[in-house]
Amino acid sequence: MVSEELIMLYLRHFGLQQPPFSLTPNTAFYVDLPQHHEALEVLTTALNVGEGFIKVTGEVGTGKTMLCRKLMNEAAEDWVIAYIPDPYLSPLELRWAFATELGLKQADTIDNQQLVQLLQHRLVALAAEGKRVVLIIDEAQALPDDTLEAVRLLTNLETEQRKLLQVVLFGQPELDKRLASYKFRQLRQRVSFSYLLRGMTYYEVQAYVSTRSEIAGVRQPLFSPGALKAIWKYSRGIPRLVNVLSHKGLMLAFGENKLQVDTKHLRYAAKDTEDVQEHKPFINPILLGVLVSVVFILAAAAWHYRELWL
Repeated sequence: MVSEELIMLYLRHFGLQQPPFSLTPNTAFYVDLPQHHEALEVLTTALNVGEGFIKVTGEVGTGKTMLCRKLMNEAAEDWVIAYIPDPYLSPLELRWAFATELGLKQADTIDNQQLVQLLQHRLVALAAEGKRVVLIIDEAQALPDDTLEAVRLLTNLETEQRKLLQVVLFGQPELDKRLASYKFRQLRQRVSFSYLLRGMTYYEVQAYVSTRSEIAGVRQPLFSPGALKAIWKYSRGIPRLVNVLSHKGLMLAFGENKLQVDTKHLRYAAKDTEDVQEHKPFINPILLGVLVSVVFILAAAAWHYRELWL
């Protein structure tokens, strides 16, 4: 374990006030990337118009939890947020977790039907106060099938004028695959807004690393242009991997008493990091066919003129 004294030396070496590339989703280090900005706009718009189900998916490490916390931190005053970070729940456990988030504390002896009635009464009361209840489930791809169905049934709680509950699902692409199955067609049809988070481009990685460094208290470049390019290539633009590689690069530079991370540091960092790979250049198969044809024609022409010259 790295001692606090060593951490302080590390921070002082680079002029940092705090570690800039922690894996903890701290919204103080939120970077307003285009895809995250768009996702927040989609979420806010959908929630304000009262849509029942909203879904945000993305690969591991693309910033779903950070986005989730940002949404909760910026929730409107009339929103009542119920947050469930652990989806490995039975239908009854889910309802109890939801009830607890809404401030309901009842005896464990009440049955499932009574619990649903209590939830409905609570939702009606909050609606009468002008409140909008939002249930946010993180890592939703891990919800058991019967629990996912229970979430859908919760959205049946409504009045003649409005839905009493809105649900936001944050999950990995596996969630999309599950919802595409026949058994979840009812839930799939209720998803009115969806957003797919992508990885960062090279220029977005530059902005991301620079912004987080500035938030941590440093304005001079901590990474060489080559190091930034390496971070992008190895991380595939995934924010979590960018954080891991950047932190390891800084530690290696610190170990060599250098003030800037270079490409060599990133190569070593990548070798010590799981799930990194370089971008492979995409070759359009049609373009490849044209190039092969051109090369063949040029070769044939060269052979033809060679015969004439001989």
